[in-house]
Amino acid sequence: MPPKRLIAGLCGLFLAAACATPEPAAPPSPTTAGDEALTASEALGEYPSLDYCSLVDQRKVIGGGNAVKPPLSSFESCRLEFVEGANRYTVLTGPITSGQDPNNQPYEYAGLLPEGVSVQQSSFNEETTCTRLLTFADGIRLSIAVTSDDKAPADRLDRCRVADATVGGAAEVITARKVGRLNLDQRSWGRVAPCAPLDQHELDAAAGPETKPAPALSGHNCIRGKVSFSLSVVSDTTPAATEALGGRQAQVTTSGAFCQVTTHRPIPGTPERVEQATLSVVGVDGAPEDVTCAAAREVAVAVFPKLP
Repeated sequence: MPPKRLIAGLCGLFLAAACATPEPAAPPSPTTAGDEALTASEALGEYPSLDYCSLVDQRKVIGGGNAVKPPLSSFESCRLEFVEGANRYTVLTGPITSGQDPNNQPYEYAGLLPEGVSVQQSSFNEETTCTRLLTFADGIRLSIAVTSDDKAPADRLDRCRVADATVGGAAEVITARKVGRLNLDQRSWGRVAPCAPLDQHELDAAAGPETKPAPALSGHNCIRGKVSFSLSVVSDTTPAATEALGGRQAQVTTSGAFCQVTTHRPIPGTPERVEQATLSVVGVDGAPEDVTCAAAREVAVAVFPKLP
């Protein structure tokens, strides 16, 4: 046994804590969801099944106005229209986005937000649209855009008031963990991964050589080179002239350098709304419309049969 004096000397060579009897560790402080920076996936769950209308507190958004019709729940947004006084407002909540955008700027939001969540504003079309971006700790943003029939500069304050109210309602839903999921029937196009139909050799010429499908964050939109494919829910309207493409009746339209082909599917129990599949092909500079639309028709023939 070494002498006690040697033991005491050895203790003096080390930190006192190494030879002292350890104190009992303090219990960890309790944490809540609000104590940690909230990411989009933690707040919203799986993006493809997100019900954007569950984020909209209609009472807060409309205030003293009156809803024109029930909110339109699409696969990557929620559209709410209401009338207040002599003005009609449209509030679009969604989609979610990420990445750098030079239009986005800091905004001092006055309301309560979950930990790590901030609000930005966008200068894009700010003369006619008030846009707020609920931005999560991982940089993913939920877009909230408000437009109105009255485009006068004085109405800009009202549009932004509505946008801030929409942000507040969404923040409360997220904090309360009440974000909802889409209720899709078994054949719904909302269950389709849109990149899968674009990943076939038949589209090599139209999309461009060596191109690969790139999914959007929401899970309902995909781009492959010059071809894009999106799935949504829209109000049921009588289409213009249609033609048979890929076993479905489709409408072919042009917009600038783009040619679009759309087709619809009825939603069981919802006669006023339909699911919509949209294929879009962008033409090369100087290409005639009929050449671009010929490519769009070829894409439709290959893609539409893949839909349930």
